[in-house]
Amino acid sequence: MAAAQLTASSISAWSLASFEGLRPSNLKFGSPACVCLVNHRSFRGLAVKAATTVAPKYTSIKPLGDRVLVKIKTVEEKTGGGILLPTTAQTKPQGGEVVAVGEGKTIGKTKVGISVETGAEVVYSKYAGTEVEFNGAKHLILKDDDIVGILETEDVKDLKPLNDRVLIKVAEAELKTAGGLLLTEASKEKPSIGTVIAVGPGTLDEEGNRKPLSISQGSTVLYSKYAGNDFKGKDGTEYIALRASDVIAILS
Repeated sequence: MAAAQLTASSISAWSLASFEGLRPSNLKFGSPACVCLVNHRSFRGLAVKAATTVAPKYTSIKPLGDRVLVKIKTVEEKTGGGILLPTTAQTKPQGGEVVAVGEGKTIGKTKVGISVETGAEVVYSKYAGTEVEFNGAKHLILKDDDIVGILETEDVKDLKPLNDRVLIKVAEAELKTAGGLLLTEASKEKPSIGTVIAVGPGTLDEEGNRKPLSISQGSTVLYSKYAGNDFKGKDGTEYIALRASDVIAILS
């Protein structure tokens, strides 16, 4: 999509035919020096989906196949110091408790069960699954493969990765340039190097057997910059959980 630069003396009108259906018919944005008009026909099909509400007459949800039902962990409304957080500052939870599991899937001639059991506390991929409102609480129905790992404590450093996931402790960003200049927070590049602190059991081959990962604990690795899920430990240390295929190289 082309980018448009607006100056203090400019007024732009856009009519992007590829997106229609957004209401009201005209949306106005900008400051006293700049006004942008967007025709409603420019947003056809754009929709924001809320959680599906399950009527009270239904008393249970049984996931099918390799799907899992997770009760989403409640969003933190206060900081550790007791300060109330506005809605915009509340972090979307990426974890919860497994309350039901499917029967698994068949690979080749082998029946493969779900990798987690009911009652397990798990962390899952950020945008995975279908959200449902059930018994007054938010739940998520997602595939077993979308579960990143099991977290039995409140610190992400103890995460046990599942399947082909690895947990990496992210290296600290460089404080200086090669020429010795100090970098500001805004100019520090997000590092894509870290140390592997835990690895999953591996992927399933065509016969349903586990194939161990070629990456070992303790390795220093280079990984894809925009892959995986970012987490912050209790002490502020940054971690990332990603698939082994997103690890580009081992450094030594």
